[in-house]
Amino acid sequence: MSWNLPASLNIGGADFAIRTDFRVILDILAACNDPELPDYAKQAVMVEILYENWEEIPPEYMQEAMKKACEFIDCGSKPDEKKKPRLVDWEQDSDLIVPAVNKIAGVVDIRSVKYMHWWTFFGYFMEIGDGLFSSVLNIRYKKSHGKKLEKWEKEFYRENKQIIDFHAKISEEELARREEERKAIEELVG
Repeated sequence: MSWNLPASLNIGGADFAIRTDFRVILDILAACNDPELPDYAKQAVMVEILYENWEEIPPEYMQEAMKKACEFIDCGSKPDEKKKPRLVDWEQDSDLIVPAVNKIAGVVDIRSVKYMHWWTFFGYFMEIGDGLFSSVLNIRYKKSHGKKLEKWEKEFYRENKQIIDFHAKISEEELARREEERKAIEELVG
């Protein structure tokens, strides 16, 4: 365990500087959730955003660079091989995450801070206690694990489905296909 906040990652025996501000990582996570991008493009975006001089990484070490990038984003821990239900959508939940992190960090607004290391931000995030966001997470957890909701949770869910349920991310291609189907149906119905 390191008490230092990493500013570089060792790839193939050489250190490569990385961008560590929390906003950079949130950009990477947004790209990784983009339905328009194929997996290879998501990996390329991650490497190009995270590593300051990504073009200097030898091609034979690119897999290692991606693995180390994922470990950095996971705050130094190796990803768990067991698939877990998704509980957070960093983009959709941003309006809930910001005030919760502000409260923990003791700042007026983390978005106005010039720089905050991803691991620091994530540490604050992990300490989020009682509040709106934790209620949302708790209900998502229970629903994803088939657990019964308390009476107040059922009512809260009914009144707040738009912030609890994940919004489907639809690609431009899928939107165009749906629009064509809609127009075809309108023509048939006339």
